Amino acid sequence: MNSFTAIIKQTDGSWIGWIKEVPGVNCQEPTKDELLETLKITLEEVLELNRIDAIQAAGRKYFEESIYI
Repeated sequence: MNSFTAIIKQTDGSWIGWIKEVPGVNCQEPTKDELLETLKITLEEVLELNRIDAIQAAGRKYFEESIYI
């Protein structure tokens, strides 16, 4: 399981947030709980699309290696 950081704040009547480690993952919802759930769903979708793009870009013969930091 990976861990990501949500940066969140309340604005006039809604909550907005971003995932610090992944550009482009940002959401707005009326409640904090809804925001966190939407950020999670959006992050999962973006990561899956990035995986698909990487595999397609690699072509036919490629290797996968896990990298831990």
